[in-house]
This record gives sequence, structure tokens and C-alpha cells, in this order.
Amino acid sequence: MTIYKKFLFLILISISLNAAAQQIKIIEKPIIFDATRTQLSLDYLKRRHNLVQKTPTIVPSMIVLHWTASKTMMGTYNAFNKSILPSSRKAIANASSLNVSSHYLVDRDGSIYQLLPDTTFARHVIGLNYCAIGIENVGSNNYPLTKAQLIANEKLVRYLAAKYKIQYLIGHYEHTWFKNTSLWRETNPYYHSDKIDPGKTFMKNIREELQDLNLKGAPARLK
Repeated sequence: MTIYKKFLFLILISISLNAAAQQIKIIEKPIIFDATRTQLSLDYLKRRHNLVQKTPTIVPSMIVLHWTASKTMMGTYNAFNKSILPSSRKAIANASSLNVSSHYLVDRDGSIYQLLPDTTFARHVIGLNYCAIGIENVGSNNYPLTKAQLIANEKLVRYLAAKYKIQYLIGHYEHTWFKNTSLWRETNPYYHSDKIDPGKTFMKNIREELQDLNLKGAPARLK
């Protein structure tokens, strides 16, 4: 690539980012990321992903969409805003005492809250945390996600895809389909969770809206 072409490419990227940023409103609402959470994140990266790092950061190549199973934004925020996993989360406590979290939280009305910087490590998807940005949506199977959330997720994915080298967009329920691929980095082959969020209908709809980005989904599930 010539210097001119590189310069032109950077200009186009800048224009794309500016256009995406102008179409989206993101509310900063950071959760606690203290020394305890930092150390637990580094331990998780080492023990669960076999990655030794000096800082709890990621290089995003994937976006994972979730639902909260909670009816309020603040309920989820308060749950994430702790460094240590609550004792009630027994199913995943053996893997780590690091609390779960995500980078973004989308409320029922489509408001987008950023809880962590995009490149900060968050525990939200087994086997893929080291490369995935997590987007949580307030809702559940019995409290279906809204049209406003669909629109907000579309805008947010477009914004992130323009900012980073995002290759994959998946629903949380698809994460185990990456087992036996080079992306899967969970050190314990028996550690996994069965998920249904954010729902197949929501993923079908969001993918229809984002067809032009040509983002990859999860590989075919092995029988």
C-alpha cells in the first residue's frame, strides 16, 4: 500500500468513526475497577485463558450480545459494580471469584450506558472474554427485549465495528459453538454454561439490520 493510499484509508476510517459517533449517544457510567478487580482479572486471564499479561486488557475482535435476566438497569449495574462474585453464583464461583460484568448496558428505552472501556477485560462469556466486547440488554425470556434496544444495539455494533477490527457478532447462547476452534481459550474443557440470551429472534433481527457489515456468526454447532 502506497503512502497516499494509507493516508486515504486513514481518512476514510476517521470519517466512518465520526459518522458513527454522531449517530449514537453513550452515557458514561463506570463500574468499580479497583486493585482487587484488576488482580482477579489478571488471574482469570492466566488461569482460564492461559494468557499472562501485565494489564487486564483485550484486543476486541468479537461482540457478544446478552440479556440481563433483570428488569431494571440499576439492578444490573449494582450487581456488576462489585469486584468479587456474590456467594449466590455458586455455578461459576469455582472458576474464579472475579465478578461478572460487561462493557455496555442497554436499558429498555434504548439508552446506552458504558460501564467499562472497550479494551478492558470483562468476565461475561466463557472461553472468549479475552477478545470480546460484551453488550448487556435489560430483559429476559419472560421480559422480551424491545424495539428501542434493537435500534440501540445496531447503532452500538456499527460504532464498535468502525472503531475496531470486529470480525464476529454472536449471541451469548452461541458461545460454546467456538469450542474446538482457535478462538476458544478456556483451559478447562468441562467448564461451560448453557445460555439462551439474548434470544434467537433478537439475533435474527439484529443480523438482518447489520447485513452490510458482513460480520461472522458462530461456527456451525457440532452435534
